[in-house]
Amino acid sequence: MAVFKYPFKHTRLAVLLLTASLIPLQLLAQNTSVVPDVLDMPAMAARHAQNSLQLGISRAGDRLVSVGERGIVLLSDDEGRSWRQAGHVPVSVTLTDVEFVSAEHGWAVGHSGVLLFSGDGGETWERRMDGSQAAQIVLQGAREQLALGVEGAERAVRNAEFLVEDGPDKPFLDIAFANRQTGYLVGAYGLALHTRDGGESWQSLGERIPNAQGNHLYQVLLNGDQLMLVGEQGAVFRSDDHGLSFEKLAVPYAGTFFGALTLENQGVLLFGLQGNVWRSLDAGDSWDQVEMDQPVTFAAGMRSRDGTLLLADESGHLLRSDNNGASFVELPISLGAGATALLETSNGAMVVSSMRGVRRLEASKLVAGGRQ
Repeated sequence: MAVFKYPFKHTRLAVLLLTASLIPLQLLAQNTSVVPDVLDMPAMAARHAQNSLQLGISRAGDRLVSVGERGIVLLSDDEGRSWRQAGHVPVSVTLTDVEFVSAEHGWAVGHSGVLLFSGDGGETWERRMDGSQAAQIVLQGAREQLALGVEGAERAVRNAEFLVEDGPDKPFLDIAFANRQTGYLVGAYGLALHTRDGGESWQSLGERIPNAQGNHLYQVLLNGDQLMLVGEQGAVFRSDDHGLSFEKLAVPYAGTFFGALTLENQGVLLFGLQGNVWRSLDAGDSWDQVEMDQPVTFAAGMRSRDGTLLLADESGHLLRSDNNGASFVELPISLGAGATALLETSNGAMVVSSMRGVRRLEASKLVAGGRQ
């Protein structure tokens, strides 16, 4: 079995230690028989659910939905001022991201290759996929490429067979929908799937991505008609045909990118390890590094409706850009525990998910000179 590096969505370092409260990492690395237990175990009601590790947030109409450790899903009907735990989640694995395509219909992904669906605004969830099913989808896609005589397909089939043998131990890390029918999800070791029928069926994208090293993919960025995937070791892939084909972009940085934001006129901002922030104003054809004062890893970012950009680093600092990402200034506010995701509320406030749960920051605190 391959040794897994355990990348969480938008957390990467200290957050990983918290999974020890679920299952010891050594046990996971040695015994995959543990995984089906948490796949079949519904999330339990948590006394202090709002303070649990949370990794992703989405808007479902007037509701906010946050997901995190042990299958905990939190719901807020007052723009993040208060939260309650969802009624039923069929798994107790860590959930890494959530995406709603309407007020009712939403998707969540997580460890063990879990894909969940909710048709009632996040109140209840059902399991649509696990890692074993995902591996079979990848294997089917590789075999189809082999039958067509595609170069490199034999290696893709071997890798997919290893994926099947490993069992459901690889996490999905991000999910994004372009519309209610078309969606993409990515994860560890280059896992990438897509749907064209609203999640009724999923197909493999991995064989279309020039990711021979199997680098982890951390985020899907939908940028106009383009699709971009970002991940470890400087991996950035772009599709101009809605995922039918991908090209690897030449970014002059070989470290990990944990996220990306859209800029004006299809520009892109990448952020990741050791304070690395890179900007492209031509959809990824060329890149310039954005100078940062400290080499601290950026773990989460957000673009506001007015075009303001916010980046959160793992030390709890929040930085703001009002010039399309050309430069950033640090705000006089501490987020405390490392942020994992940021989301803007309807009135310009911000909701932050983190290692210690979710909190709301008023709009007045998100400007230079604001007070905590």
